[in-house]
Amino acid sequence: MRSPVLLVIAHGSRDPRHAATVHALVRRARSLRPGLRVETAFLDFDTPSVLQVLERLADDGGADDVIALPLLLTRAFHAKSDIPAVLREAAARLPRLRIRTAEVLGPSPLLLAALERRLWETGLRPSDRSSTGLVLASAGSTDPEAIAVIADIARELRHTGWCAVRPAFASAALPRTEDAVRCLRSDGCARVAVAPYVIAPGRLPDRIAEGARDADVLADVLGPAPELARLLLERYDGARVRELAALAG
Repeated sequence: MRSPVLLVIAHGSRDPRHAATVHALVRRARSLRPGLRVETAFLDFDTPSVLQVLERLADDGGADDVIALPLLLTRAFHAKSDIPAVLREAAARLPRLRIRTAEVLGPSPLLLAALERRLWETGLRPSDRSSTGLVLASAGSTDPEAIAVIADIARELRHTGWCAVRPAFASAALPRTEDAVRCLRSDGCARVAVAPYVIAPGRLPDRIAEGARDADVLADVLGPAPELARLLLERYDGARVRELAALAG
């Protein structure tokens, strides 16, 4: 019996670095499970689209079971509206395909591990936490649930020993990165680091970087971190387990 295809659905961007990073992440996940068929699709700007990939899967006869994984860190508009709408349209057009949706990536301890990996890659050490204020800089959202998740993550990080942790947003919500940096300075932190809680480069991560100009440290985006690749497979496996549990019940 064939395993379901894993379809990773990214948002897409006019910035070519976005798609390149998504493809690098998917390649890493594929390398962790060589027997698994993993496909990539984009909601906007980049190709192939979700419908194009699903039509190809339906036409080639090599797959009839798909688990769609939103490459998103929180359950905001794209997870609640855009992706379900696209998948409903695909299911109506392609009745021979069985399409299920995995959970979004966050929150997860693996994301925090990837975030800290990027911080240590700047030259910071775990022992620097106590003197370093951390800005957890996300893309931002108008969805209160997504904003609350970022605030919860900031509180969780504070308990790991950072001098102070403040959330910030590149759009749709406040504070901005530069404001969070100033607040941490006024809190008395000897050093300020900005950790982008975003997957791939693009317009909003560039806005985060601009807001971090007065910080001492700016980490890279999460990108194809090994922890993130493992998380893709964890969400895929979770979708399969939920289905088996439903069938057993």
